[in-house]
Amino acid sequence: SRDALSTDFEALRGQITQIIDNAEFNGSNLINDGTDAIVSIVNADATQTLRVEHEDLTLRSGSVGSVILLTSAQDISTQTAAATAVAAINTSIENLSAVLTRFGSGATALEQSRNFNEQLQDVVEVGIGNLVDADLAQESANLQALQVRQQLGLQSLSIANQSPQAILSLFQ
Repeated sequence: SRDALSTDFEALRGQITQIIDNAEFNGSNLINDGTDAIVSIVNADATQTLRVEHEDLTLRSGSVGSVILLTSAQDISTQTAAATAVAAINTSIENLSAVLTRFGSGATALEQSRNFNEQLQDVVEVGIGNLVDADLAQESANLQALQVRQQLGLQSLSIANQSPQAILSLFQ
């Protein structure tokens, strides 16, 4: 029974390592042994940023990490090793809960920043649309004024051309 449990434990320990290695998105892995972080620009001149820090959740080969207290060679082949592993797992769960809280607050801050930026973009687009509409209305009024002037000019020329004909008809 202990051998079966030990085999299951080793398989689960391997899955933890595999999950951590594959937890990459857009070239960044926030939970491996690297130093990646998510940085979001908050204002227009990029002087303020929002940062979600990297957390190291890897299983180390010789020593324990700061969050996950299991090693990559941890076993439960003896009662003492199993008791040590249980204590390390319980502490690791508490540490992981704190990490998830930090990730959750970072995700919430990023989501709020994204929503704010979307609303700001909508306001800017509406403002630009209003400016374009105002310019179109002004240019439309200018076009109508020019058309009226053109029509008045044509009528003036028509009247001016008819006057000499009227004077000549008097002499006939």
